[in-house]
Amino acid sequence: MKYSLPKGTFDILPNAAKAQDQWKESHRWHYLESVMRDLAHTYGYQEIRTPIFEKTELFSRSVGETSDIVSKEMYTFQDKADRSMSLRPEGTVSVMRAFTQNSLQQLGSNHKFFYIGPFFRYDRPQAGRFRQFHQFGIECIGNGEPDQDFEAVALLYALFRRLGLKNLNVLVNSLGDQQCREKYQKALLEFLKPHFGTLSQDSQTRFTKNPLRILDSKDEKERALLKNAPSILHFLSDESQKQFDSLCEQLTSHAIPFQITPQLVRGLDYYNHTVFEITSDTLGAQNTIGGGGRYDGLLPAIGGPDLPCIGFSTGVERILQTMEGQNIPFPEKPSPLVSFIPLGDAAKKVAQTLLYKLRHHHISSVLIETKKIQKGLQRAKQINASYSVIIGEEELKENRGQIKTMKTWETEELSLHTIVEYFKEKNGL
Repeated sequence: MKYSLPKGTFDILPNAAKAQDQWKESHRWHYLESVMRDLAHTYGYQEIRTPIFEKTELFSRSVGETSDIVSKEMYTFQDKADRSMSLRPEGTVSVMRAFTQNSLQQLGSNHKFFYIGPFFRYDRPQAGRFRQFHQFGIECIGNGEPDQDFEAVALLYALFRRLGLKNLNVLVNSLGDQQCREKYQKALLEFLKPHFGTLSQDSQTRFTKNPLRILDSKDEKERALLKNAPSILHFLSDESQKQFDSLCEQLTSHAIPFQITPQLVRGLDYYNHTVFEITSDTLGAQNTIGGGGRYDGLLPAIGGPDLPCIGFSTGVERILQTMEGQNIPFPEKPSPLVSFIPLGDAAKKVAQTLLYKLRHHHISSVLIETKKIQKGLQRAKQINASYSVIIGEEELKENRGQIKTMKTWETEELSLHTIVEYFKEKNGL
């Protein structure tokens, strides 16, 4: 074949050729997206859509120049005016830019958005990780209360529970405010200094530029070392501690099981106070299926109003693969109510007229072109049509059609003039 997919991408198709690719079937994506939209609306969130590319500086200044996303993973290019642009690697910063640029703060004091769309990172493709991937996320702007922290965690947990996911682990932590982190950073550096020579190159770079990011290390030796590191929870201010305690109390009172995880920092520089993740062990090393936190200083950092913010994102691919790995059933693929099997040009014209009328009444119907009835019925069975209408030369002469119920294989004959009303009644119209 002359052309093939870029590495780290995939096609979403009506039908998968291989059993292991069923999560790529479009009807499964439609189902998942419908659950996401319905849940977001239930919680009072409205959809926002931003461009898939932005000015590179927006991401490098907001996400953090030492983060893996900015330093290694962004798809960056110069446009024809020699401006540096990047495909969006995550959703929060673009939403903050849209909020600020469109002066949405003038429309009220509390703003709740959700998004679903593609994002891009140049990363080594592996299970649950792609170079073009899709995320569902929420952003709440203007509410700094612990109640909003709880809502964000509860919404993400509710999504996974609604989909039937199992073995869920809710991890929570607090990064405190700027003063808390500065005190903790000194203690962390003192702990890591004797081990500096054994740290990875990435962690040695972060040691001087952003020490807290070392806590996000994926290196197994470093993760073992960090288990003995001082806990940021011992450096929280009274206000930060109160906010975190309130979150934990609400999770407990609403029977959402959780674990306090002091090493949890998330991978982006803008987080503060509450951070959280939800994991499941189905995808192995890539076990995080969603996470987020509070980022109260992000808006003013990009020239916006100083408003508190919290949100999360979750990967569509990871959810679908987790559902498949846990054998969670999906709804049946949508199928037509009626398939027409005309034999000959004259019968085809009649069938097309009936198709047009049925579709006008929102009744799903298709035309199967074939010279043999049996092949037409086989195709109708493949697409899971409920009924087939056979119109041959004899039927056309007598102005009738054979109606075959595909499940029972029973056949009845109807006048062509009554077929539309017949299927309207079958469709509950």
